[in-house]
Amino acid sequence: MKKFILSIDQGTTGTTAMLIDSQSFTVIDKVNSEFPQIYPHPGMVEHNLNDIWDSVEKTIIKVLKNNNVDKSCIECIGITNQRETTCAYTKDGEPLSNAIVWQDRRTSEFCKKNKDQYQNLQKKTGLPLDPYFSATKMQWLLNNNESVINAAKNNNLRLSTIDTFLLYKLSGNKSFSTEPSNASRTLLMNLDNCDWDPELLDFFEINQEFLPKIQESFTNFGTTKNLAFLPDGIPISCILGDQQAALFGQAGHAKGSLKCTYGTGAFILLNTGEEKIYSSNGLLTTVAYKQNGKPTYALEGSSYIAGAAVQWLRDNLKMFKKSSDVENLAKEVKDLSQMENLVFFPFFSGIGSPYWNADAKGAIIGLTRDTEQKHLARACLDGIALAINDSINALIEDSPASVENICVDGGASMNDLLMQIQADFSRKQITRPEVIETTAFGVALGASVGIGKLSFEEIDKLWKTDKTFQPVENSYSKTKLKQWSEFIHKNFIN
Repeated sequence: MKKFILSIDQGTTGTTAMLIDSQSFTVIDKVNSEFPQIYPHPGMVEHNLNDIWDSVEKTIIKVLKNNNVDKSCIECIGITNQRETTCAYTKDGEPLSNAIVWQDRRTSEFCKKNKDQYQNLQKKTGLPLDPYFSATKMQWLLNNNESVINAAKNNNLRLSTIDTFLLYKLSGNKSFSTEPSNASRTLLMNLDNCDWDPELLDFFEINQEFLPKIQESFTNFGTTKNLAFLPDGIPISCILGDQQAALFGQAGHAKGSLKCTYGTGAFILLNTGEEKIYSSNGLLTTVAYKQNGKPTYALEGSSYIAGAAVQWLRDNLKMFKKSSDVENLAKEVKDLSQMENLVFFPFFSGIGSPYWNADAKGAIIGLTRDTEQKHLARACLDGIALAINDSINALIEDSPASVENICVDGGASMNDLLMQIQADFSRKQITRPEVIETTAFGVALGASVGIGKLSFEEIDKLWKTDKTFQPVENSYSKTKLKQWSEFIHKNFIN
């Protein structure tokens, strides 16, 4: 009987279930289900945990049904997820509040007041004190949400990132664990030993009893239990944060491997092996994964808004019906001199690396009466590429080796115009693989590693190129880079 790997990719705007042949490692099918974004107040972003769980159940049922796969044929499961998003629930797995999403900025005042902790936090965790990360979100819930406060008093509280919540539900509330690629995004894990740090727990006033156990990334986290849509006993054998899963899916397990994922945001990750490199240019030091007792580290650059900027044009300005339509609309700009002073700054959730400005707001400058939808579409793509380009430049400065090629993935990487713009701005070759859903694909490969079926060396043979984009030197790119830099330094750098 043919066996399959089930990959659960729980993202910011939706959940994808992917089915992979466990022998050939070809992608059989994938199903996506979106869920609502909740904006209680400006700067706040939440998800309903029941919506997330429903989307997981719905996509799994549908991908199995669409391909006539019996649920008993699932060999193992991998979980990948939006990372810093923070959950509070009871020991029975019942949500106590909405999840606070990684984009949420409600804790920015706390971060400002405690700027003196920056160096200590960066040394221990590789991260700056920023609302992006989970610890301040957990602290906020413990101080402001009555249900969470009461659950803590009654010792009936679980605090975690999304991966742990899904593992807990899939295992029938039995397995309460995480792993370092997620735990390293909380501001609570010490990079040296990949465990919760007592000093940091005290600083953020978080009881370790509420937190999951940190395991290795490729291991048996538990098995499915008491689910209507899956049989008992399927091993959940890999968990990776979404960006680390994408790196793994790009066969990026060797030191020096580099990838950039274009999803809701854009994230660039460089594998630095067993060496922790602390950035001098505003990047994050994080864990790619941990295996056989040894963590593999990475440098990361984060741009909070990428595909979400296109969604804003689609949903708020009603410029097109499908996000993919933005490419053809932007291509209607034949004369780039029409874009001379038009610049789009997609800072809807503040600025991530390398500037770390939680208060920054989005802006469009250079609008005239001649500005049309096509110009806004092109400016949006420029802005997405320019925002992550600052992190690319910072990574080049920090990297001990030269960077000549960037492997890309994620839904927006299918936008050829955006990829060419990125190549031109970065002056680096851009390479897109055949499988662009490398987040879901990567954790599926990791799940096979976790049951001892697949080796790292075999993963290299599975990666295949779809298309490369060579940088083209032009005056337009030089002008945009200059305009971008001048506006950023004048308005957003504290």
